[in-house]
Amino acid sequence: MKKYFYFLSFIFLLTSCTEDVKFNNPAFQTLKNNVFWRAQTYKAYFGANGTVIVEGSLGYENVILQTASSSEQTFVLGVNDVSKASYENTLPAESASFSTGTNIGNGQIVITDYDTDTNTISGTFKFNAVNEDESDTENPKINFTEGVFYKIPIEMSDIVHHN
Repeated sequence: MKKYFYFLSFIFLLTSCTEDVKFNNPAFQTLKNNVFWRAQTYKAYFGANGTVIVEGSLGYENVILQTASSSEQTFVLGVNDVSKASYENTLPAESASFSTGTNIGNGQIVITDYDTDTNTISGTFKFNAVNEDESDTENPKINFTEGVFYKIPIEMSDIVHHN
């Protein structure tokens, strides 16, 4: 009888120790002013002159990252308008736009993987963006840290070639 009891206890112990692990694949998340922020929707695509744009959205909030290329490297923000980051809230009661640009804000976007087989892009980011409304003295800037975008599918535009 003891053997059955130990056996049943062991089975119960094994089954009660399982955990449901949810993998965020793909994912776009960050700390916005030190508060966890995870995008519900995300996308990536090629812009003009080979730029890569990665966007994450949560309700009325959008984070937009743009790099000069898809190269696996670090892109410094606040230097030019080619590699830049922005945040916008389009909710009318909380409408605001923040961005980096030439001599505006700072930070970096690091592309860690551009997988041409699966057509996905991954990387990290952090930035301080300046409020485009200079009269909003209560919110002069916004801060994003520990940002990660992981295996975001790159949408390919349908380019029609004419002969």
